[in-house]
Amino acid sequence: MLPLLNLCNGGFFFAGVLPDLEHAFQIKDSSSGLVQTVFICSYMLLAPVFGYLGDRWNRKYIMCFGISFWSIITLCSSFIPKEHFALFLLTRGLVGVGEASYSTIAPTIIADLFVADKRSRMLSIFYFAIPVGCGLGYIAGSKVTSVAGDWHWALRVTPGLGLIAILLLGFIVKEPPRGAVERKTDKPLSSTTYVSDLKALVKNPSFMLSTLGFTTVAFVTGALALWAPSYLMRARIVLYKTEPCETPICNYDDSLIFGLITVVTGILGVGAGVEISKRYRKVNPRADPIVCACGMLSSAPFLYLALVFADTSLVATYVFIFIGETLLSLNWAIVADMLLYVVIPTRRSTAEAMQIMVSHLLGDAGSPYLIGLISDGIRRGKPDSSVLTFRSLEYALMLCAFVAAL
Repeated sequence: MLPLLNLCNGGFFFAGVLPDLEHAFQIKDSSSGLVQTVFICSYMLLAPVFGYLGDRWNRKYIMCFGISFWSIITLCSSFIPKEHFALFLLTRGLVGVGEASYSTIAPTIIADLFVADKRSRMLSIFYFAIPVGCGLGYIAGSKVTSVAGDWHWALRVTPGLGLIAILLLGFIVKEPPRGAVERKTDKPLSSTTYVSDLKALVKNPSFMLSTLGFTTVAFVTGALALWAPSYLMRARIVLYKTEPCETPICNYDDSLIFGLITVVTGILGVGAGVEISKRYRKVNPRADPIVCACGMLSSAPFLYLALVFADTSLVATYVFIFIGETLLSLNWAIVADMLLYVVIPTRRSTAEAMQIMVSHLLGDAGSPYLIGLISDGIRRGKPDSSVLTFRSLEYALMLCAFVAAL
């Protein structure tokens, strides 16, 4: 049931129809990036709140509240007129409530249901649903827009998915005792103070370093998630010398293809990461961080090649994106598993929240906006053209390859 929460993720429904959003609100790349940045900042700032609550109160009810609020706000945002872009930004920020509620809490419920290799497998199922949910968001957003003839309907699909998630949470998910499966007793654990929890986490080197490593994953995936479909559309215009989209509804073949690639690479990457780490752990106890590091370092050249081949061969670009995203996805479940086995049960939600806050603060809270800002900066003062809009975004996205290597 819990992986369905990630499949219902509506954060990327609008990313699949980004050109329509830019056309409707008459905004540039930097403002488009700001839409995602506002959402991530809200998610990041609210994560500690839900982390604190998740270590002390009924986790199922907290998630139900968060998803209900998220669904209502998403529905309301679809009715905002084009003259009120600032209000649209505000609603994107409020959507972070739902994301923060289940991202900090759901992994801790899995940790209280399973141990050892079985926990790793269950976490892999939960985390491969993140890229799969993002990919389905691109696909559903572009398809719904094409069928309805209005990009606003891409945002009106999400509340229905949220309602399904709430019903399943309410009637199927049970609240397990914290740490019971590891201690083999249902006797409740005593929570420590929030300040002492934070002090213990800061002094935990495995937790802190894996969090900083995951920050680079967040930076790269956040930038690609928002900008890759738009970049591919611009590449197609330059490569095939077609006219840019000036109509209310654009051709979203590239969003559809990128969405399908994200779904497949999410399943392959997360599953492969867990299996490789599990087998390598038999000969090296440091298998988890090594697999994460190798995945990120190996992804960097493929991300770079995907960018430089875009105006030569879209087929080659898609192949390199496929390989690069698969290698990026090796990290998702492993980083979460590392957190769970180096942090005690009563402060795991707080640890999840802290990891979310740090990785998003230094990662994808700024990367979509930064990429848009660099792209606009390259174009500033020059005559606008299809080639320039393509090149400016290409050079801006190259930053992702360097951050992945870092």
